[in-house]
Amino acid sequence: VQLQASGGGLVQAGGSLRLSCAASVRTFTNYVMGWFRQAPGKEREFVAAVSRRSSSTHTADSVKGRFTISRDNAKTTVYLQMNSLKPEDTAVYYCAARETWGPLPTRVYDYDYWGQGTQVTVSS
Repeated sequence: VQLQASGGGLVQAGGSLRLSCAASVRTFTNYVMGWFRQAPGKEREFVAAVSRRSSSTHTADSVKGRFTISRDNAKTTVYLQMNSLKPEDTAVYYCAARETWGPLPTRVYDYDYWGQGTQVTVSS
C-alpha cells in the first residue's frame, strides 16, 4: 500500500485547505482511512477517520465542526476539508490506512500504512 498526500500550504487564519491522499492499493474498500497531524515538538495526533464505504466518520474534538473527512472509492482517494483554520492547526498532516472491518481506529499504532506528510501552515 502506498499513500501520497498533497494539498498542504500556507494559509491565513480563517482560510480553508483541502488535503488529498491518493492510495495505490489493490482493494481500497478494504481499508479504513485516517488523517493525523504532528506539530513541532509534539506527538502525532488523530484528526479524523472514515469507514470503508463512508458509512461512518469520526473527528477529533479539536477540529469538529471545522474539518470534514471524506473518500472517493472510485478514485482511491481520501480527503480532508479544513475550514476556519487556526494557527494551532499548523502541523504536518499524514494520511494513514488500516485494513479492518472493526470500529474506526484513532490511535497511531492502529494504522499499518502511512503517507509522507504534507505541511499545513496557518498564519495569524
